[in-house]
Amino acid sequence: MARSVSAEVSSPKENLLLAAMPSRDYQALVPSLERVEMPLGEAVYESGAPQGFVYFPTSSIVSLLYVLADGATAEIAVTGNDGLVGIALFMGGETTPSRAVVQSAGYGYRLRASVLKKEFERGGALQHLLLRYTQALITQMTQTAVCNRHHSVDQQLCRWLLLTLDRLPGNQLVMTQELIANMLGVRREGVTEAAGKLQEAGLIEYSRGKITVVDREKLETRVCECYAVVKQEYDRLLPARAVLEAV
Repeated sequence: MARSVSAEVSSPKENLLLAAMPSRDYQALVPSLERVEMPLGEAVYESGAPQGFVYFPTSSIVSLLYVLADGATAEIAVTGNDGLVGIALFMGGETTPSRAVVQSAGYGYRLRASVLKKEFERGGALQHLLLRYTQALITQMTQTAVCNRHHSVDQQLCRWLLLTLDRLPGNQLVMTQELIANMLGVRREGVTEAAGKLQEAGLIEYSRGKITVVDREKLETRVCECYAVVKQEYDRLLPARAVLEAV
């Protein structure tokens, strides 16, 4: 469970979805927002389990994973400072078959499900914003399925790196190749080979579980179309978020 921490030198508006909310809606939520630490590997929620909170990551990243009966996993979407974790709570489902796990440690804000539901049911701008975010997230899930089926491990890794970077303040990720393989649902050897190619080409540096992207422009030339499809849909559906991200 995420641990509550001091809100010093931090603002909920570090989460771009919260920052994009109309002032009136944002002010209604602020008193109930609680800053929490989100450690690497922590399960924000489990498959089929009740969800008492929604989470707005600020410096952390959460992976939504589908878990098979044999324990194998595959990432179906990633959420960071661009959105929230727990859409089932306002979509009426209450639970979900996916599992949400912190992929990159950091912080975020959590909000009781009852508070968000109450504000969502008022309708208006807040409801429309959350529905547009949900549509963007569904696009990411759909494109991930297509990418995993039709594109090489090299392209999948490039897509994954770029989507992750878009949701982090810097250009470094703390992630082992084994964990990346679990996220992508491929063998570790495939990730090792793909990461080696990117490093040889001077696009990334990898050492002791840390990946540093040193040439993003070249990385974007090697990625498949899936990355652009997802980014364009986020920017189209959440234009205010896109403007804030560019500042």
